[in-house]
Amino acid sequence: MNIYVGNLSFSVTEEDLRTAFQAYGAVEKAAVISDKMSGQSRGFGFVEMPNKDEAIKAIESLNGKDLKGRNLKVNEAQPRPAGGGGGGGRGGFGGGRGRY
Repeated sequence: MNIYVGNLSFSVTEEDLRTAFQAYGAVEKAAVISDKMSGQSRGFGFVEMPNKDEAIKAIESLNGKDLKGRNLKVNEAQPRPAGGGGGGGRGGFGGGRGRY
């Protein structure tokens, strides 16, 4: 099960996440998402746990708990929308070129 972990302190590492979740079962992967340009944490991450029952127990136990001074927001991760996001339709920009 893929788990979203939000409201992370900027000092939380992937090892901190792994350690917190391993108290409830096996952890396949732990990732803190960082800004591509600055490398700074964006304040959220994901944890992958193979056993659904253990994952649910971790979510219930860690949601709202303090980790390095911040109360975690923990829930099952929602799948990303198809198409990768992006702006949405065309148009909307001014400019007179090619206009009637």
